[in-house]
Amino acid sequence: MKKKRQAEILRIISSNEVETQEMLLNLLKQKGYDVTQATVSRDINELNIEKTVSSNGVNCYAKAEKVHTVKFHNIISEAVVNIDYAMNIVSIKCHSGLANAACAGLDMMNLSYVVGTIAGDDTIFVLTRTEGDARMLTRHLKELL
Repeated sequence: MKKKRQAEILRIISSNEVETQEMLLNLLKQKGYDVTQATVSRDINELNIEKTVSSNGVNCYAKAEKVHTVKFHNIISEAVVNIDYAMNIVSIKCHSGLANAACAGLDMMNLSYVVGTIAGDDTIFVLTRTEGDARMLTRHLKELL
């Protein structure tokens, strides 16, 4: 029952802008789950769900990975000046002092094709597994700008 309820919670927060635990509790009850606020609170912790701001500006719940993705996109769009690659190394030029924050955001993404990153004050180097991975990462990051 717990696994089904938690799966339903993930479905609910991925398809709705759930602002409060009470709202989540009501949506669960509509789906036939008679639970308490304490149970919902425990489920939120166990599922690693956090509050974030949606694309519509609503403060709502989201899976932690999605929260990190949103935060990373925000950091990249504000910090990065230029992105290019050579072979399997991506060079990311940032505004002065912002490379460490952008690099930390990139690291939080846990991309399987990234071997490692290193950041200075205004530059990040990303080592990818292949040149194709570097090309893909460069294209993806440029889309965020």
